[in-house]
Amino acid sequence: MSDLARYHRQMLLPQIGPDGQKRLAASHAAVIGCGALGACLADMLARAGVGRLTLIDRDLIELTNLQRQVLYDEQDLADGLPKAEAARRRLSRVNSTIRIDAVVDDVNPSNVERLTSNADVIVDGLDNFETRYLLNDVSVKHGIPYVYGGAVATHGMTATFLPHASPAGRPSRDWDAHAGPCLRCVFDAAPPAGASQTCDTAGVLGPMVGIIANWQAVEAIKILAGRYDAVSHDLTTIDVWRGEHQRLNINGAYQPGQCACCGQGRFEHLAGEFSGATASLCGREAVQIMPRAAAATDLASLATRLKSHGHVEWNRYLLRAQLNDAFGPIELTVFPNGRAIIKGTSRPDIARGIYAKYLGA
Repeated sequence: MSDLARYHRQMLLPQIGPDGQKRLAASHAAVIGCGALGACLADMLARAGVGRLTLIDRDLIELTNLQRQVLYDEQDLADGLPKAEAARRRLSRVNSTIRIDAVVDDVNPSNVERLTSNADVIVDGLDNFETRYLLNDVSVKHGIPYVYGGAVATHGMTATFLPHASPAGRPSRDWDAHAGPCLRCVFDAAPPAGASQTCDTAGVLGPMVGIIANWQAVEAIKILAGRYDAVSHDLTTIDVWRGEHQRLNINGAYQPGQCACCGQGRFEHLAGEFSGATASLCGREAVQIMPRAAAATDLASLATRLKSHGHVEWNRYLLRAQLNDAFGPIELTVFPNGRAIIKGTSRPDIARGIYAKYLGA
């Protein structure tokens, strides 16, 4: 019990107690994305005593991150550290009694199952829907609870998904009596490229991020402590500027046999069927990105959102923007079907990050 002394105030809660704290210590959370949401999430889970954290992120720290990404400081920026590694170093000083693994990589269909193997919960700190649907496939296929969250401008959204046993054929789980819809039951398809706001085009209020991330952290703690009866069945949306808070029960979104993922066992995103394709363009230091499915992109609206980041020109055929990104000068060309050419890098992982940053898909 002496090893748990640091968690005394948490164990006083009847919802946790010594038994719940021991369950936390024996659990493993995979935090996907270590930006604003993921940094706050990882911090709370480490302090709560989750025994193992796997922190996965592909990006480096940028100056503009420091406004809201609470694990990083100016020294991390000066050292040029990847977010996952900087987060690991910081949290190892916060709680040296837990295991923290940093993975600097792009999450994609070829590695996501390996990266989330043995996790007891998947927690979403992402900025794009393509990867969220990938996590949803893994959640349903392998029976891993998934805590979704998103935040931009002054509003955010979160929901928790406890997957059903069928049709994946996995063994039964303790939470099966409380299982509900998956992400695809609620949002069957992602918005087209450029249709959604992103932090880089719409801005973000730091406290908003903290509210959503802490809500997610509570849901993850409920799951890891075995309190499945307390897990939320709502899609929760919050706008802190307007002081608005709405909760929509989403249990009815689960219709047995209807959802392609949890109803029919078709893991299309995991199979790469909806993954955006990338190709380096020989001799041009450029990467072409094809979205997971061609969809009309509103170039006029995208141009408006990008104007604060550089020079933008567009017509009915394409949009071209000269952007001063953290990776250096970037030329972004976007076509009406969402296809993009990112000039200024030959690395597909960097190009995908830039695409997600400015187009949000």
